[in-house]
Amino acid sequence: MLIAPAILTAQVSLSTVVDLAQHNSGEVKIALANVAKSQAVLAESKDVIIPSLSLSTGVPAFPEEGFTGSPPTIWSATVQSLVFSIPQKYYIDASRAGLHAALSGLKGAREQAALDASSAYIELDAVNRELEAAHQQETLAARLVEIEQQRAEAGVDPLSELLQAKLAVANLKLARLHLESRAGALSKQLAVLTGLPEGSITPDHASIPEIPQVRGDQKPREIAGTESARLIALSKQRLAKGDEATNYFPQMSFFAQYNRNTTLLNDVNSFFRKPLPANNFSSGFAVQIPLFDMGHRAKGHESAADALRATVEAEQAERQNDVQISSLTYALRELEAQAEVAGLRQQISADQLKSVQSELENGNGAGASPGNQGLSPKAAQLAQIDERQKYADAQEAELGLAKTRLELLRSLGHMEDWLNELHTK
Repeated sequence: MLIAPAILTAQVSLSTVVDLAQHNSGEVKIALANVAKSQAVLAESKDVIIPSLSLSTGVPAFPEEGFTGSPPTIWSATVQSLVFSIPQKYYIDASRAGLHAALSGLKGAREQAALDASSAYIELDAVNRELEAAHQQETLAARLVEIEQQRAEAGVDPLSELLQAKLAVANLKLARLHLESRAGALSKQLAVLTGLPEGSITPDHASIPEIPQVRGDQKPREIAGTESARLIALSKQRLAKGDEATNYFPQMSFFAQYNRNTTLLNDVNSFFRKPLPANNFSSGFAVQIPLFDMGHRAKGHESAADALRATVEAEQAERQNDVQISSLTYALRELEAQAEVAGLRQQISADQLKSVQSELENGNGAGASPGNQGLSPKAAQLAQIDERQKYADAQEAELGLAKTRLELLRSLGHMEDWLNELHTK
């Protein structure tokens, strides 16, 4: 609570936002629950070989009458365990593959949370810089309207020029409102992702590392999503193998039982040749041999169908990722070209602005009289507005390039490299 005001007013780095998003993500929490469940399933499949002990007790409520068919027992203890089972080995392998699939799913959920948070953070940073340029444009456009008002009153420019200047102001206001809406939506998105109050995240541009310039022709690593799908298929296959083996291989189990009998409230001794002993112990090995069980056969067919479906889904996930890599590669080439063009246009516009400002400073500005062919303050305002627009266009092009590179990083399986670089920034 003491440090909360400082957090609310200070800039938040990208690494902090990513960490908070991963900690707050519902998908990550679900993946953690899946991991815990898979660990329990694996332990359950292995613990069947550990002897289990159970106690039961019971006191007669009413006196017994006649022979009940079983000796009256005050309490009993039973120990049992699985000794030998070939299908159980397949079940353990299936559970282990399921655990690895859950771990891969957790990794994928963390990467997705990091990707969503990084994209929103980088976009908010770019939009904030575009908003700053938009405010500057509006100030310049307002000054342009004043100049056109004076020129129209002096008869230098027609009324249409003044109306065009006012239209430019209106268009710039509309663009600024659009940027403010984007910034508000991104701020809300980051608040939902991180759990921080809305509007409390101010991006720190220095905390954003350079995104690696990966290429689609690089050999992709296995991403968490396809790895999880492959391991799920493997788990289903092992499970199907175990269900099939149940129909052909016997299994052996061990048991031991102790009963404490009683003659309280019964006349059981009148039904036996010798008095009922108080202490009774038995043990042995039980061997179950499958001969004919249509239910287990149907279960094996069901498991085999599930395994086939999971295998096809894993193959589809891999093909879809290959298609996405191809699409992102072509999109990246186009975005790189667009960013290069936007950057060059910004440089040209900035150089033209310097020339205009230099001519004005050297006394080459035009007066208000008709026929003066020199540069006017109107030209300077227009040059500055154009330079700011080219700057905003360059920022937008760089934003699209950065987001596409992040998506390609994840599709190629290099997202973990980006996260490592992010935390060392």
